[in-house]
Amino acid sequence: MKVAIVYDRVNKWGGAERVLLALHEIFPDAPLYTSVYDAKKAPWAKVFPKVVPSFLQKFPFARRNHEFFAPLMPLAFESFDFSDFDLVVSVTSEAAKGIITKPGTLHICYCLTPTRYLWSHRNEYFKGKLLGTFAKPFVKSLRRWDKLAAQRPDKLIAISTEVKKRIKKYYGRDSTIVHPPSGSGPVAKTQNTIKNYYLMVSRLVGYKKVDLAVSSFNKLGAPLVIVGEGRQFNKLKSLAKDNITFAGRVSQKDLVKYYSGAKALIMPQEEDFGIVAVEAQSFGVPVIAFKKGGALDIVEEGKTGIFFDRQSVESITSAITRFEKTKFVVDNLYTNAKKFSFEVFRKKFSGYI
Repeated sequence: MKVAIVYDRVNKWGGAERVLLALHEIFPDAPLYTSVYDAKKAPWAKVFPKVVPSFLQKFPFARRNHEFFAPLMPLAFESFDFSDFDLVVSVTSEAAKGIITKPGTLHICYCLTPTRYLWSHRNEYFKGKLLGTFAKPFVKSLRRWDKLAAQRPDKLIAISTEVKKRIKKYYGRDSTIVHPPSGSGPVAKTQNTIKNYYLMVSRLVGYKKVDLAVSSFNKLGAPLVIVGEGRQFNKLKSLAKDNITFAGRVSQKDLVKYYSGAKALIMPQEEDFGIVAVEAQSFGVPVIAFKKGGALDIVEEGKTGIFFDRQSVESITSAITRFEKTKFVVDNLYTNAKKFSFEVFRKKFSGYI
C-alpha cells in the first residue's frame, strides 16, 4: 500500500508534530506533503524520506510567516497530485484536509480541530473593531471553503471528545476518536525526586494563556518554571517576578528533568487535546487544568489532577490551594498515562484503517 502524509505546515515543533513522527513509524516510506517547509525550524522532519512543499515555498518570507498567506492555503493544497497513492492521511487544524483525491485513493483526515481562527476561537483571533472589519470578507470566504474542504476526506478522526463535537457542529460530520500518542516514551517513575516548583510547557503564544499563569504566580509567589519559546517570550518575561523562570526551548533530556522535579503541570489554556498533560502524568506529575477542551479526556478530578472553572487569577490560585491539600496516588497517574501510549495509538489507528 502506497501512503502519503499531509500536514498544514512544517516549520515548528509541538504536539501535532509528534503525531507526524508517530505516523512515520507506522508508515516509514510515506513522504510528507505540506504548504511550507523550514528545515531549520523543523529538523525533526528529516526522518521522512521526502518532504514536498507547495508552490508557497517560493514566496519570500512564507516559510516563517505563513499566516499572511492564509488566503492562498486552499490553492496550495488543491495543487497536489495524489494519483499514485492508495492512502493519504491528512493531519490538520487548517487547510490540509482540502486536498483533492481521486476515487481510487482513500483519504483519512486526522483532525486536530476545525480551523480555530475561522470557527471555535474566531473572536480571540480577530479582536479589535479595525482588525475584525478588515478580516471579515476574507474570513467569510475561507469559512465557505473550509466547510467544503471538510467534506472531501472519506473519513474523519478526531483527537478528543471536544474536537469530535466541533467537527459535528461546524462541519456536520461524524468522526471517530483516536487520541494522539504521548511522546514521552515508557512511563518514568520518579517518586523519590524532590518536587519544588510548578511547571508549564507551552509555546509562548496568545491562546496558550501563559500571561494568565504569569499573573497567577506573580500573586502566589510560588516558583514556576515555563518551558517553551514563542513571540511573546520577551513580553512575558518582562511581566514576571523573580519566582518565575523562563527556560526557553530545551532538549528532550532536560525536559525530562523538568517534568521529574515538578509538583504539578499548569494548563490555563483550552487545548484541543493537551499532550503535555499526558507527558506530565507519565512522570507522576498531576495536572492543574482549565476545565474545558481536551483536558476533560485526560484529567480526572482529585485522581490525576485538579480543574478550575474560569480563566482567571482567582480561579487558578484557588485550584492551586486545593491541589496543595490533595494527596495523589502516583500509580494512578502512571496508569492513566499508559492509555495514551504510542502502542495504543498504533493499534487504534492501524485498526481503523
